[in-house]
Order: sequence, then C-alpha cells, then structure tokens
Amino acid sequence: MVAALRCGLDSSAWSDKSQEALCAERLGRQSQSSPGDPLPFDQERAYALYKALLEPVASTLEGKELIVVPSGPLATLPFEVLLTEAPLRGSDRQDLAKAPWLVKRFATTVLPSVSSLKALRQFAQKSKATKPFIGVGDPLLNGDAQNASDVERARQARALQSCGEALDGRNQKLAQRAIPSAVLLTGGLADLEQLKRQPPLPETAVELCHVAKSFAPAKGDVVLGSEATEAKLKAMSENGLLQQYRILHFATHGALSGQVRGSIEPGLIMTPPATATPFDDGYLTSSEISALKLDADWVVLSACSTAGGEAANSEAFSGLARAFFYAGSRSLLVSHWPVRSDAAVAITTGAIDVMNAHPATGRSEALRQAILALMARSPAHAHPSVWGPFVLVGNGGT
Repeated sequence: MVAALRCGLDSSAWSDKSQEALCAERLGRQSQSSPGDPLPFDQERAYALYKALLEPVASTLEGKELIVVPSGPLATLPFEVLLTEAPLRGSDRQDLAKAPWLVKRFATTVLPSVSSLKALRQFAQKSKATKPFIGVGDPLLNGDAQNASDVERARQARALQSCGEALDGRNQKLAQRAIPSAVLLTGGLADLEQLKRQPPLPETAVELCHVAKSFAPAKGDVVLGSEATEAKLKAMSENGLLQQYRILHFATHGALSGQVRGSIEPGLIMTPPATATPFDDGYLTSSEISALKLDADWVVLSACSTAGGEAANSEAFSGLARAFFYAGSRSLLVSHWPVRSDAAVAITTGAIDVMNAHPATGRSEALRQAILALMARSPAHAHPSVWGPFVLVGNGGT
C-alpha cells in the first residue's frame, strides 16, 4: 500500500521504464499518462491505510498532536497524506484542497525511536543561543553548460550575493532540488567538476533572505554564494559562532547515502572550492555535520530527500537528520522526496512566520498551518506531492 501511495507522491518513482511499469501495475493503469499530468495519487488506499492504523483509536486522538515512530515501509510515508474520511465523489474529488487530509486535523511529529522522546524531553535543554537565525544556501554551481536555463540561473545565483540583491529582484523560475547526476569521489574527495554541474538554485537566496528578514528587532544572518562553503561553516563551528544561532537553515541540494557514487554518506552540496581538500571539497557529509558544534532549537533542511534512510528497508530517519541531532539540534524540518523550490520557500517561510507571530505555537503546529496555506494557493499546490514531503523530526513543541 505504501509503495502504491509513493507512486502518486514522488515523480522519481516513474523515472525509467521498469519503475513506470511497476507503478502502473500497482495502481492498475497502463501508464502515468502524459508527463505534465499530476501524479496519480490513490485516495482509496490513503483512506484504507488510515483505517488500519489510526481509526481504531480515533476517539482518543481528537484535540491532540500526533507523535509517530514509524518502521518498515511506513518510515517512507508522511502520515499527513492519509485521508481521515472516505474520498469525496463527483467533481469534488478532483479538488484536492477539499479532501479530508490528516494534516487538516492533526499536527504531526516524527521520532526515530520511542526512547528518543524521553531523551528530548528530559535531557535536551532549551537553546542558550542569543541570535535568532542563520541561513546557508545559493551555492555557486554551473549546471549544464549546454542548457540555456542553467546558464541563466547560474548568472542569477552569482548576482545574488546579499539579501538586498535577492529581495529586490525575486527570481520566479524555480528548480526541483534533486541530484540529477552522481557525484564521483576519488580518494575520498568529491569530484569538483561533477559538483559544479548540479543545477544552480538562485531562488534559495530569496527563500533564506525572506526568512531572515522576518525576525525582529534583530534580523537573521544569511551566508550566500561564494561564502556558502564547507570551510566557512567549519570555521564558524570551531570559533563558537554557529552555537549562537537558534535556527539553522540550509537551502541547497541534498543527497542520501547511495546517491553520491563512491561515498557511503549522505550530505549537502556547498559552493565548490578551487581545489578539493579534506577540509573542503564542496560536499558536507553526515560525519562532518555531526562534528559541528550547534545549540539549535531547529535545523531546516530545505533540500531534497533529507528524511530518508540509507536503503529501502533501513531504519527511518538516519543520515542527515541523525547527524544534526548529534551536532546539537533538537528538531529538524526535512523532506521525504525531491521538493519543488516554490513549495520549499512557502513551507519554510510560512512555518517560521507563524512562530514569529505566535511564539506559543509549537513547531509541528506551525508546519501544519504552513502546509494548509500552501494547499489553499491553487489546485496545483493542493496535490500531496507538493506539500506532502515535509516532516518535522524531533521535538515539535515550542
């Protein structure tokens, strides 16, 4: 059931002929239809899974937030996309904003284990950080030199080296944050040319600057472009600067273990250096993340697939998420599959805006409100493939 639902959520499930045939078989159809059509999300299965998992205890859940500790296939599915009632019929069925999604009734937090709840509540102290926010993104990448769109987006990324530039000329052409080509490693260092060929993300500068600007009276800090390097982050960690921020927000390409050929670790792509060294090869791995010194209430990973485990049947929220817990974060906003940049902007800025306006609102409820606001934007934004990937891991409270 989960595999069939993922076929309606993650476009990469249709990425080649064999996977397309498998999804078509699971959904009882011949093909995905045309590439421009919405993914075929199975509402009946989403309701059936809710009935099997949560309906037996539904009477005890009203008015509460859900803390989910998933295992097996359930670790790859955000519970927010389940339906709490039978799918609508007739013309209303096509209006996905009207569907009875679980996210409309419950704020949801995910934990990697039951014991982690005790650790978070008993031993995790509130951050002593004095600064509200730091965002890191807009890495200087070239994309495909034969692709005119990539060339233009690379030019835009290099032009957005400060928040004044980013907020004055907002770029509306958005890219999916995925890893389209494997990153080759030689002798433990990332191949810089392969890193540079990843698609530029100029809109991440807008995302980070919008969030930074929302804090008052002191605005947040932003590290963009040529400054968004491994070397810069590691230096800030060593001199104690990273520990001064309550929220740390990465907006870049993320990779799960196995997606980076030659490496067993997941990581985040930063601005590649002129020459790769063990200290800075442009690829911030999970072991390097775990060595950072943080005191963050929240780390936002506005990348792609940052919630996944190391393999199809691995434990749930390993990799990047676990590394940030080791480093000193109490909760993370992560994603289950490659995300649309416009959705990443709306979700991250929306959730933080809610918490700024209403400090008593917890992170999981702020995320829920941001999802509902995105869903209401247009029929296209109401599809669960757009808002569904975002999950909160860790402590969902204030």
